[in-house]
Amino acid sequence: MSPPVPSPRSEAVSGARPNGRQGRARLEDVAREAEVSKSLCSRVLNDYPDLKVRPEVRDRVLQAAARLNYRPHAAARGLRRADTGIVGLLIPDLTNAFFARVIRGAFEHAMERDYVVLVAEDRAARETHEVVDRLVRSARLDGVMVASARPRHPLIPMLRSRNVPHVFVNRGVRGSNRNVLLDDALIARAAVDHLMELGHTRIGHVAGPAELDTSRRRSLGFQAVVSERGLEPLVAEGAPTEEGGGRAAAELLDRHPDVTALFVSSLIQAIGILQVAYQRGLDVPRDLSIVTNDEATVAAFMHPSLTTVDMPSEALGAAGVDALIDQILGNAPANVLLDSQPTVIVRESTAPAPR
Repeated sequence: MSPPVPSPRSEAVSGARPNGRQGRARLEDVAREAEVSKSLCSRVLNDYPDLKVRPEVRDRVLQAAARLNYRPHAAARGLRRADTGIVGLLIPDLTNAFFARVIRGAFEHAMERDYVVLVAEDRAARETHEVVDRLVRSARLDGVMVASARPRHPLIPMLRSRNVPHVFVNRGVRGSNRNVLLDDALIARAAVDHLMELGHTRIGHVAGPAELDTSRRRSLGFQAVVSERGLEPLVAEGAPTEEGGGRAAAELLDRHPDVTALFVSSLIQAIGILQVAYQRGLDVPRDLSIVTNDEATVAAFMHPSLTTVDMPSEALGAAGVDALIDQILGNAPANVLLDSQPTVIVRESTAPAPR
């Protein structure tokens, strides 16, 4: 399993310029590094539509800017064009209740700061990131919040090379120093504590795919807390869908039929697990207790209603907006970790361990 993302508070931004001094890299530093004139450097970085320059020269300038972490000063950028007051938010799934709350938090807080959020769903097809790319290149977006968990997302190299203000929301990108995260270890700890208080000692975890950063961090948090409590870390991975959750739970129960409780990585997976339990003749919660991450109204209307771990997802969206606007205003990027304590909302799906 991949190592966890470094603590968001531990990373630092290198501000060294080629001459050894500390501070923001200047346009002349980039021009010197790329061995071009300052005016040509400016025109390449500002993507002038009528600029005719050899591709290798353009690449040299963009690579130099990336190496030096060059970002145009907010005042200088204002001389070229007025900010649009529009920021983008790229999410993986519009139907996911968790991201609906993130969107609401981002939208409402952005309005308070005189910005508007443009939301795009990151479909598997290429069209979505190409649209966002085009909006960024045409200066119609001041910055982008990337909440999509897709590994090696094609937008990331473009955002880096063009020094576009951007943050990663609910995902950690190693070394980026611009991650806005919930503390997933706290989520796992709250779930395990609740189940252990009910007497469960054979607790399994239905995780999301390990390549998804949030799933990996949640799974590592679960394994850490159960090991700390002297329990065996029982984990099965599944896709973040109803079918994926059901399959992972079936695999886990086949391997460990004495499991009496599950901590589930996402609400949508837990819905699939309810069906698997019914098909196997397992009563929830008499035979199998279920507690899931992701609080949503629908959890109260399931049968049985689902116990959830609630985290401030709307606050996560708002924090993403603040972190992005800080960059738009010319400040250095920084990681943000929301360490709010989770709340376990107890419903019908958890009960004392069977004797």
